[in-house]
Amino acid sequence: MGIVSEEEAIDELQKLINQVEGPLKKTFERVHQGYLRENLSRFLKARDWNVSKAHTMVIYYISQTLHYLILSDCSTESCLICVIHFQLLDCLRWRVDSEIDSILSKPIVPSELYRDVRDSQLIGMSGYTREGLPVFAIGVGLSTFDKASVHYYVQSHIQINEYRDRVLLSSMSKKNGRPITTCVKVLDMTGLKLSALSQIKLVTIISTIDDLNYPEKTNTYYVVNAPYIFSACWKVVKPLLHERTTKKVHVLSGSGKDELLKIMDYTSLPHFCRRGSSGSSHHTQSVDCFSVDHPFHQQLYSYVKHHYETQGQGEPAKQGSFHVGFPEPGADGVQIVKTIESEMHNLENCNGLGKPVDDRTVSP
Repeated sequence: MGIVSEEEAIDELQKLINQVEGPLKKTFERVHQGYLRENLSRFLKARDWNVSKAHTMVIYYISQTLHYLILSDCSTESCLICVIHFQLLDCLRWRVDSEIDSILSKPIVPSELYRDVRDSQLIGMSGYTREGLPVFAIGVGLSTFDKASVHYYVQSHIQINEYRDRVLLSSMSKKNGRPITTCVKVLDMTGLKLSALSQIKLVTIISTIDDLNYPEKTNTYYVVNAPYIFSACWKVVKPLLHERTTKKVHVLSGSGKDELLKIMDYTSLPHFCRRGSSGSSHHTQSVDCFSVDHPFHQQLYSYVKHHYETQGQGEPAKQGSFHVGFPEPGADGVQIVKTIESEMHNLENCNGLGKPVDDRTVSP
């Protein structure tokens, strides 16, 4: 019957990936950071061991890459390993073609532009869980994505991903003496409105990049300060998601403070969880992890600028965006977007869409 266990699958996938050389091998070393098997496992888990589609997918990849694989000699499980191997190679080629290995030496300049990106793409790191996982906060409802081109937002997102993987997770793994390869994300839905429809294309681009090239990097998603519009959309979108994904999503009551304190100290709580029922704010600069002045963003920007300067080049070109190829979303992603758009249009004339869910736990 072929490959039946995850360990055996990782063994087979490792044999295949060990054959890559040159730039692909170098960039894969950036990806796994010394934890080869743990990172191969991520790609296996991200595909849900979907053996039923394996043969069809292998035919597609053969037509695209003219690979030597002979389908008729391939068991179902072996086909799945080959599919994941191809997908991993696609990820590595994307990294090489888009020069991802050097993205942490390409600052967004001038600094005013970087501040604009931070003010309109609300994301930050507030601390660590007691298990050592970085806590990333995302202001879903109040992000506007209206102060820069899409390329800068994608560049910033990838830089945060790479800094998380190469610096934060690598450091925490060494500190704890064990592989730490994931983070947790706290999603603040404060201010979520129908106007969010205008951001769906960019959000879809970013989520597709993550799905294809940074799979299984988030351990748990915590949703807080959820208004009715989120609850309505979640109800229709949830059935479309993989069970693997829905199990990670926890919709918490109010600001989620009490639940989050079970896994992290108060000092690691995102600022919008520290207050009773209020959400994200641009006015609490001392603790606002979205702010460009927060230590996380200062350290990240300094890290990128330092690595640029060590290359011995002059001042980075102003307004010179780092362009990355945008992947097309899969059929599942397109369906989810259409479902969200349809549901939000259905709610367009309803009252109280911005009101937070009352003090009860929303059905996850």
